[in-house]
Amino acid sequence: MGADQRVSGAATVMHVRCPDRLPEESYRQVLEQLSELSPVVQALPPTAALVELKGALPYYGVDASRLGEVLRVRTLSRLGVDVRVGIGPSITIAATASAQVPQPGGVLAGAPERVAGWLGPLPVDALHGIGPRQAAVLRDYGIHSVGLLAAVPPATVQRLLGGRAGRTAADRARGIDPRPVVPRALPATASVRHHFDQHTLDGAVVRAALLQLVDQLGTRLRGRGQAARALTLTLTFAGNSSWEKTRRLAAPSAHEDDLRTTAYQLMDAAALQRGRLTALVLKGEDLASANDVARQLSLDDAREARLAAETAVDRVRAKFGPGNIGPAAVFRHAS
Repeated sequence: MGADQRVSGAATVMHVRCPDRLPEESYRQVLEQLSELSPVVQALPPTAALVELKGALPYYGVDASRLGEVLRVRTLSRLGVDVRVGIGPSITIAATASAQVPQPGGVLAGAPERVAGWLGPLPVDALHGIGPRQAAVLRDYGIHSVGLLAAVPPATVQRLLGGRAGRTAADRARGIDPRPVVPRALPATASVRHHFDQHTLDGAVVRAALLQLVDQLGTRLRGRGQAARALTLTLTFAGNSSWEKTRRLAAPSAHEDDLRTTAYQLMDAAALQRGRLTALVLKGEDLASANDVARQLSLDDAREARLAAETAVDRVRAKFGPGNIGPAAVFRHAS
């Protein structure tokens, strides 16, 4: 095993470590990126998470190491957050691997047939789940490495560490860990943000940036199979002052028509005059599963056509990337 080294085998669990003291909002955004890779994500607050890759690997048609690299690119480019990714056949192996990745980030993956050879030389306290006190007891008896721990009869380890703890330590040193990744609910919010390169007073530029956020938020919600019941708009001004307001939608939605209308209402409520903006954040609040949201025909042919076009645009983005298609106003200002 080696950092950013691609290996083969049934490595289906990913353990992700974010930087220490990462703000909660940024951690939530990392979880959102994980949910785009796999529907089975287990948050481990405050800064870690587990991802089950068994279903994702055949879907993407790449190996697990490649998915780890994709995740790093996404968190760095979208959030400015680097992560340490460990991948293995079990939670213990994946978490042990992620801890061995040097900061600020990287990917360490291992196939089942290589686990014993990789784990063996590691210090005993490097094995995920072995605490400082347990490691001290093991070292007192000459057990300094994971390989030595795996070679000691389990009954002996149980006498040293206690029945249940000793049995668990002995199993994990041998790569045995049947625990599944237990999915937790997606974050209750989804947020997107825009930072202006320069302090701006230009209403058209601000409106185009807000439209871009609406576009991004709608795409994210639809991709996650969720709908927002409310939107919160946060404006940050020069000098770090801010303004924030929340407005509920008429009905839960992830469609850009509905999100745009509410976002524009929030912007109008801010009554901007001479405020020099530095950033916008648009957050979908009180999210619901799209499966639980009733889909009613609007009897508005123009709206139905826009919804059909939205579905087609989502397919284009999924195939060619999010930056290849979008609202004309956004591309006009970007150019």
